[in-house]
Amino acid sequence: MPRPVKWRKVCCMPEYNRFGPKGIRNMDSEIIEMTVDEYETIRLMDQEKMTQEECANVMGVARTTVQSIYVSARNKIAQMLVFGLDMHIQGGEIRLSEDAERKCSCRSDSEDCRGRRKRMQREKE
Repeated sequence: MPRPVKWRKVCCMPEYNRFGPKGIRNMDSEIIEMTVDEYETIRLMDQEKMTQEECANVMGVARTTVQSIYVSARNKIAQMLVFGLDMHIQGGEIRLSEDAERKCSCRSDSEDCRGRRKRMQREKE
């Protein structure tokens, strides 16, 4: 019997999810797929300056899981930069944090994830 999936908590979906070299569109080139949980570990650890342990607590997974996700994400970013590939951020074993538990893990003074999420919902309507 396979092990059940452990969903990783994320504050909100990324506002920008496509990256690549400007002005160069090679339809034959590889597209790197980064998952939303990989994006979230980069955001929490590199942008918000969290430790692996803090990131693991926010995402609701083990520290070793965060370490594995982070290594995978950094490898994908390196491939994108070094080889000039396109990157799309989508999918992954994630669930959005509920409003009650989202006190926003952001440490910066910028707009928090909850505010970004509400703004994105208004724009869809």
